[in-house]
Amino acid sequence: MTPTVGLFAVNLHACAEPRAAARVAELAEDLGYDSLWVADHVVLPSPRTDSSPLDPDVPVLDPLIALAHLAAHTERIALGTGIIVLPQRNPLILAKQLASVDVLSQGRLIFGTAVGYLEPELRALGVPLENRGTRADEYLAAMRSLWNDDKPAFHGRHVDFEGVDAHPRPVQRPVPVVTGGHSRAALQRAVRHADGWYGWMLGRRAASESITRLRAMADEAGRASPHISVSPPRAPDAEHVRAYGELGVDRLILVPPLGAPLADVERFVEAHAPHRLGARPAR
Repeated sequence: MTPTVGLFAVNLHACAEPRAAARVAELAEDLGYDSLWVADHVVLPSPRTDSSPLDPDVPVLDPLIALAHLAAHTERIALGTGIIVLPQRNPLILAKQLASVDVLSQGRLIFGTAVGYLEPELRALGVPLENRGTRADEYLAAMRSLWNDDKPAFHGRHVDFEGVDAHPRPVQRPVPVVTGGHSRAALQRAVRHADGWYGWMLGRRAASESITRLRAMADEAGRASPHISVSPPRAPDAEHVRAYGELGVDRLILVPPLGAPLADVERFVEAHAPHRLGARPAR
């Protein structure tokens, strides 16, 4: 089966401007993209470090606020966080924000998350690198309790609450969760705690290796293999789309030229429309 096609970076660079973001979102929906994805960086190292993906002066809108804006300008396309660095967010506040986006979009949210890696950002937000994986696992479990339980409660090392509630609940029950990361721990997290996995900047060989590992872990755990999304390192043609599909990729999330002006982003979105790539149409 060929993958569907999503679009990344709808909250940074040119798309940090509200009219530009709305224009690109509307164009992507009209052309049959299945999803829009937004990045998450609260702060960036200044001056830029080798590990930082962006210069510190690159405009990056908050992903949840950006998705609310995109929800108001679209009707069908799914709205994904790609990804939220979960350990650096308060889980109760984040659960409220995500539920609100799902309600405002009438059930179009995809919650993409990972544990993070950018030490200066985590440190500035008061989050130690150590134990960020267990912190993320607790946060996700606590959030799911708030979304799904009649009497939400969670008692863990990093988050502890009971006797509280939060409404409205998300429209989707459950909210689809996608986890990112290429390490063994990240892949295990996708199998154990998520519905899908997001591989960032993976060529076909690297994607194949990760998918093979995911499937083996899923078999070992007695679970179904997660839904697989991949952002390729360069824009694919129809042959590459078919090849990714043969590997088991369910969705390709395309990254337009970062830092390009709006006109170039629009040309990219048009040139790589799903029907031009022979991709599976959005539902």
